[in-house]
Amino acid sequence: MAADLLSFALLSVSSMFIVVNPLAATLIYVSLTESMDRAGKLQVARDSARYALIILLLFTFAGGWILQLFGVSIEALRIAGGLLLFGIGMEMVYARTSRTKMTATEKYAAGADADDIAVVPLAVPLITGPGAITTAIVLMNEAAGMTVAALPIVPLSAAGSIAITYYMMRNADHITQRIGQREYRAITRLMGMLLIAIAVQFVIIGIRTAFPLLDGGMP
Repeated sequence: MAADLLSFALLSVSSMFIVVNPLAATLIYVSLTESMDRAGKLQVARDSARYALIILLLFTFAGGWILQLFGVSIEALRIAGGLLLFGIGMEMVYARTSRTKMTATEKYAAGADADDIAVVPLAVPLITGPGAITTAIVLMNEAAGMTVAALPIVPLSAAGSIAITYYMMRNADHITQRIGQREYRAITRLMGMLLIAIAVQFVIIGIRTAFPLLDGGMP
């Protein structure tokens, strides 16, 4: 049981960290706040992290109820989420900014109104995008089927990932001086490969649960 709990904790921490992608969020944060002073940048970092945390925890705890409201099964979400994460991972492998994170139009609009960039596009969909929300709901559902000790793992993983993102945004000037485009692409591709593996595992579990006969089980 302890081994299963540790394995789930590692899965939760790694998947949430990869999907939130603090490095990508930091680099885009730098480009969106380059015309602001130090105080303004820090305010944007605090607000975006706070809003992202509230939204992600909301879906972590109430995601199952929201799915029931719309008549969506957790198996369907797990498979759809796996496909979504697979697409994000592929874009990361090919070093492209994920379309589920932020479009060029959103980035332009954000630059036009600096007062709102903490909410859109930084908090949503850059930090807390569809991939992060789906991952949180799926992982929380799996935690509910384990021991009580597994329940705090997902919200702690979500909070930890956003805390790291906030720390990196606060120290963005130092980080960007040490990370070049080549290093950034290498890190992004590595994280993309890990995300693809997690996505495939999500799909496999979803199919096994939805179609037990395919796994040799009884209906």
